[in-house]
Amino acid sequence: MRVLVGRGLDTTSEGADYSIDELEEIYAPPEGPWLRVNMVSTVDGAAQGGDGKTGSINNAIDKEVFHLLRRQSDAIVVGGGTARAERYRPAVRPLVVVTASGLLPETLQGADGVRIAPGGGPDELRAMVAGLRDEGFDQLLCEGGPGLLGHLLRAGLVDELCTTFTPLVVAGEGLRMVSGPPVDVPLTLHSLVEHDGTLLARWLVSRP
Repeated sequence: MRVLVGRGLDTTSEGADYSIDELEEIYAPPEGPWLRVNMVSTVDGAAQGGDGKTGSINNAIDKEVFHLLRRQSDAIVVGGGTARAERYRPAVRPLVVVTASGLLPETLQGADGVRIAPGGGPDELRAMVAGLRDEGFDQLLCEGGPGLLGHLLRAGLVDELCTTFTPLVVAGEGLRMVSGPPVDVPLTLHSLVEHDGTLLARWLVSRP
């Protein structure tokens, strides 16, 4: 693994071994309230494979970071459509499903640590985030999907976007990383890691 941008690892030779402790340092969030979003995409911009799931485009290093970010969070937020499509199961942290329909996948129905938040406009999302922070959940991790990410960006709630670009081209009509009306959110590159052709980046939202 090579660190192309940012501080953290000394490993510079291609294909060098890495440890989870080194990844912990690279992805360590700042203290205090923070909302990061984690998304995966192919080189041609698809956020899902032909089966409509991210599982067909991610890989081992993406899964490693996926679980790392979960461990670093206080609570996980996910859109209802993504939870149903990916058949989400109870997580290592409290799981908040944002859904306008109130529908949960069977894998989450009646599970401990799972709650529903109403989907919709910026005011509802701001209230959800504020409520979670009032409960002491400062480090929030959103796992998409593209629609929820668009809503969070338009509400001005995202502090960081973690992206994985896997070395695949899939074409087709799959969703992009963000969907919905246009947004204009400047980002600053915090770190960029390459591992076997996969690019993993942390982007910080630039505040005025």
